[in-house]
Amino acid sequence: MDKSISKSFFLISFLPAIAYWYLEANYPIRIAVAGGLALAILEMILEWIFNKHIHTVSKANFFLILLLGGMSLLGDEGIWFKLQPCITGIGISAFMAYRLKKGTGLLVEFVNDLPMKNKPPHFFIESMEKHLTIYFFVTGLFMGYIALFHSTDTWAFFKTIGNYIIFAVFYFFEILWCRKLAKDYALAQRQKDVLKSFKP
Repeated sequence: MDKSISKSFFLISFLPAIAYWYLEANYPIRIAVAGGLALAILEMILEWIFNKHIHTVSKANFFLILLLGGMSLLGDEGIWFKLQPCITGIGISAFMAYRLKKGTGLLVEFVNDLPMKNKPPHFFIESMEKHLTIYFFVTGLFMGYIALFHSTDTWAFFKTIGNYIIFAVFYFFEILWCRKLAKDYALAQRQKDVLKSFKP
């Protein structure tokens, strides 16, 4: 996918939450939920048109929106729609933790499939995946708290721009941690080489 299409999907990912935020403030809850669901469906259709493929996580997220949106419509209550990021985050975290426990982490599998000659050591990838597992769990809980105890304006902020800000902070500290791992790894390799040089 080229850069222009990637930017389009970046913007499209905001639409269901922004639409819900606007519609809830101005229309009955049923219209707000229906509008958010309609744009979620549109997002899936466009992903299929441009990618000819819909990722498994996208499918799971889509059906979760349908389920929670449907419950909101039946109960005339928008809280279920707003709990979608919470349930999605905790669900992804649980799945990643399950894969790590089995010894087949998602990131390791992804890196192994890349056509790269020099791939990073597995412990780098496993470390990052463990941190991502915690990240999704904590942010999922946080979004649940926001949905239950704060306004829709606050929820819409953290569902869209705020989400990217939080991830940027996480990514910054993850880079610092990876640099520490790299230094420790390089030091260990040098010590290993020195010890080998003294062998008879």
